[in-house]
Amino acid sequence: MLWYILKLVILLPLIGGLAWASLKFAKRMEGRFGTAPGARAVKIVETQMLSPTLRLAVLEFHGREILVSVSKTGLVRLAEAPARPRTDAAED
Repeated sequence: MLWYILKLVILLPLIGGLAWASLKFAKRMEGRFGTAPGARAVKIVETQMLSPTLRLAVLEFHGREILVSVSKTGLVRLAEAPARPRTDAAED
């Protein structure tokens, strides 16, 4: 019984530390292999859930805002308009 508790005390923090280190490493490598934060062509402006399987999303792409319906079967473009000027301040 003592041997089991000793192994548990040693291995549990070791496994937790390895999981934490792998998450930190993946986060650090994400910046090197992904795109730069400001260089994305598509931005999600807003989403609205209509039902558990259906939601609306506004995507910004090359100066256009595109309204799409998102479901299990895929995306459907509903409307398109010029992008509105964005303000960084929170609107109350």
